[in-house]
Amino acid sequence: MLDEALKGEIQAAYRRVLEGLDLTPRYGQRLMIAEIARTLAGIEADEAGRRISDEHVCVLEAGTGTGKTLAYLLAALPVAKARGKRLVVATATVALQEQVLHQDLPALKAHSGIDFDYALAKGRGRYVCVARLDQALDGGEENPTLSLFEQTLDSGGDDFQALVASLGEAYGNGRWAGDRDSWPEAIEDAHWRRLTVDHRQCTNRRCGHFGACAFFRARRDLDTADVIVANHDLVLADLSLGGGVVLPDPGDCIHVFDEGHHLPDKALNHFTHRFAVGGALRWLRTLKKSLTELNQALAVQPTLARLLAGLPQAIEALEPKLGEAFALGHQLAGRPEGLADGEEGRQHRFEMGRAPEALRELAGALLVIFAELSRTLESMADILRESLDPDKHTGLPREQAEAWLPLVALLHGRALEAHALWQAFAEGDPEGEPPRARWLTLERFGTDPELTFSASPVSAAHTLAKSLWGATFGAVVTSATLTALGRFERLQERAGLANRYRYQRLPSPFDYSRAVLSVPREAVDPADREGHERAIVDFVRGLGEKEAVLMLFSSRAQLRAVEKALPKALAGRVLAQDRLPKRELISRHRARVDAGEGSIIFGLASFAEGIDLPGDYLTHVVITRLPFAVPDDPVGATLAEWIESRGGNPFMRISVPDASIKLVQACGRLIRKEADSGRITLLDRRVLTRRYGRALLDALPPFVREIDGVPEA
Repeated sequence: MLDEALKGEIQAAYRRVLEGLDLTPRYGQRLMIAEIARTLAGIEADEAGRRISDEHVCVLEAGTGTGKTLAYLLAALPVAKARGKRLVVATATVALQEQVLHQDLPALKAHSGIDFDYALAKGRGRYVCVARLDQALDGGEENPTLSLFEQTLDSGGDDFQALVASLGEAYGNGRWAGDRDSWPEAIEDAHWRRLTVDHRQCTNRRCGHFGACAFFRARRDLDTADVIVANHDLVLADLSLGGGVVLPDPGDCIHVFDEGHHLPDKALNHFTHRFAVGGALRWLRTLKKSLTELNQALAVQPTLARLLAGLPQAIEALEPKLGEAFALGHQLAGRPEGLADGEEGRQHRFEMGRAPEALRELAGALLVIFAELSRTLESMADILRESLDPDKHTGLPREQAEAWLPLVALLHGRALEAHALWQAFAEGDPEGEPPRARWLTLERFGTDPELTFSASPVSAAHTLAKSLWGATFGAVVTSATLTALGRFERLQERAGLANRYRYQRLPSPFDYSRAVLSVPREAVDPADREGHERAIVDFVRGLGEKEAVLMLFSSRAQLRAVEKALPKALAGRVLAQDRLPKRELISRHRARVDAGEGSIIFGLASFAEGIDLPGDYLTHVVITRLPFAVPDDPVGATLAEWIESRGGNPFMRISVPDASIKLVQACGRLIRKEADSGRITLLDRRVLTRRYGRALLDALPPFVREIDGVPEA
C-alpha cells in the first residue's frame, strides 16, 4: 500500500511542479501518477530488499498531451528513493531521451522539492578508448595487425590522423568528455571503430589508462545517480550480458520504458544471430597470415604457445567447411552460380524455420569447430588479462599482453557470434513452441559475393518475461499506443507481459470532436493499383491552396508515382520524404506555413510516428491506405506460418492488430495540442467493405466521422 507520508510527498511535489511551470493539472496525468505510485509502493520485498511479489509491473497507455514524462518521474522517483532503488528511464528514440535529460529532469529538480541526481548512460562503444587514442597518436605501431581485422587496411590517411590529433588535444585539456555524441562533427564509423572497444576488449582496472578512461568516468556518475536515463537497446544489451554490467543490477532498479511499444522489436533485434561467410573467411585468412607475429609476441608464455599451436588446425578445418556453406547456401537460394548481373541481392527463407538436413549437418560440424576455437581464444584472452595484473606472474610482459588483448578479444567475440548462429541452425526447436526464423541473404560486399546466414526467435516474449520482468524490482511501460483494437493482448503476447500485471488506458485531455475522420467517395480498394493511384492524384489536386498536409504512403514506389503524375504547379508544393533529410523537410514545411503558403509532405511509415507539427503546421492528415505490413519479413512470415499450422488466422491475429496500432499512430499526428483541429482522410475503401474495417475505425479516438461526404449520426 502507498503510505500517507509517501503519498503526501508525491502530491506536494506535483503541486510545486504545476505552480513552478505554470501548468494546468490534467485528469489523465493525476490518474497516471496514482496508478504508478500504487503499483510500485505495493511491491512486497524481503528484508534484503529483494522483490517477492509478482504484481510489480504497470502498463499504461497515455495519449499525447497527458504529460507522461512528468507523471512517471513524479510517481516513480519518490518510491524508488524510499525503497532504496535506482530509477532507470529508457526511451526508444534519441529525441525523447534528450527531452527527458535536458528539459523534464532539470524542470523536476528545479521545482519539485525532491533532492536527486541524474545521469545519462551510454554503451561502451559510444566512448573513446584512451589506450586506443594514445596508440593512434603514436602512429599505431604497437599493434599493426589489429587494424587489419577491423577492415581498415591503411592508416586512415590524413583525415584520421587529423581527427586523432583533435580528439587527443580536446580530451587532454578537458574540453571533450570522450563520448562520440558530444563531438561537434560527425565521426566516420570506420575511424571511430579504431578508437573504441567492446566489453571483451576492455581491460577495465588493469588498463594503464583506467584513471583517465572516458567510459569509467561516466560510470562513476552513474554510481551516484538516483535517475539514470538510457535507451531500450542499452537496457537489453546489459540484460544479455547478465545484468548489472553497464547499468545497476535490475533487481536494484525500477525501470520505466517510455515509447514501450518499440520494446518487443528492439528485443528481437538483440536475439537475432547473423554470420557472413565471406567476412569470416576474410578474418580467418588474416589470422592465418598473422600467426607468425602472434607466435613471436606471445609464445614466450607456455600455455599461450600451446594454444597458438592449435590455431592452424582449427583454421584448416574451418576454411573448407565455410566453402561448403557458401556453395550450399547459393544452391538453396536458387543461385548456384551466384547473383545474376544487375541483381543486388536475394533472400531465401526456410519454411517454418526448418533448415534442410544437409545444412543442419554442416551447421553441426561448424558448431563443433567454432566451439573449440571460442574456447581457445577465451583461454588466450584470460591469460592476457591476467598478465596485466601486477600481482599475477604469467611469464608474459605486460606490454605484450596490453598490445595483443584487443585483437584476441575481438576474434573471441566473432567466434562466439559464429557459434551462436550455427547452434541455431544445428538444433531443432522445442515441441509446441514457435520455431526460430532461419534465412539466408545473398548480396555483394564491394565486388565480392557475400552470403549471410541469419536466425531469430519469432517472439521475444519468453526472454523478456524471464530476463526483464522477472529480474526488475518494478517496472512501468507506457506509450501513446500500447493497445491494438482497444486491447492489450497483442502487446502482452509480444512482450511477455503477464495477465496479473496492472493495465490501464488513461483518458486523453484532447477534444477529438474538433477533428473529422473522412472516408470520401474517392477512396478505392488498393487492390486496383492504378485506380487507387489515380484516386490519390485526384484527391491531391482537390486540396486547398493553403492547406498544411501530411500524406502518408505505404510504399516508396507509389509515393514517387503520385508525385510524378502531379501537374508541375502542384508538385512545387510537395515535399517528398525520399528527396530531403527529415529535419530539412520539416523546416521547409514550417517556413512555408509561416509564409502563408500551402505545403504538402509526402511521407512513408516513419512519418506516421514522432512527427510533431502542432496548430497550423498540420491541419490535414491523409492516409493513402491501411497500414498493413508487407509480409516479406522472415520473422513475421515464419510466425504467420506457425500460427496457421495450429489452425489460427495470422491475418486477424497479427496483421489487423498491428495495422490498428499504426493507424492510431498515423491519426495521432493531427491533434498535438488541446486547441488543435483539422481533418483526417482515409483513401482506402477496405475500411468500409471488409469485416475488420469497423474494428479498426472503432479503435480510433472519437473523431467526428464522415463517410462518402455524409456525417455519421
